[in-house]
Amino acid sequence: MNLVMSWEEVPLFDSEADEAVFWSESFMDVRLMEGAVAGVEGSESVTITLRMDPRMLARIKRLARSRYLNYQSMIKQWLGERLEAELRDR
Repeated sequence: MNLVMSWEEVPLFDSEADEAVFWSESFMDVRLMEGAVAGVEGSESVTITLRMDPRMLARIKRLARSRYLNYQSMIKQWLGERLEAELRDR
């Protein structure tokens, strides 16, 4: 079994059969699963504005849809993962 530690390790699938094979051989790290939970009680958030190239945003949305995620949640997760990596590498 393969342990999936980040969303980047999950490929874009050409078919549901390919996805089924991948997930039959892989499982998610608990921290990754916890980070994907939407609407965690007691969590605080601040609204920000971020300007982004429309083509990049379209690609992000398409990738998020393929992973059955909200694109904003996926972006927050990516930022959190990168922040942790940056702090760990100090």
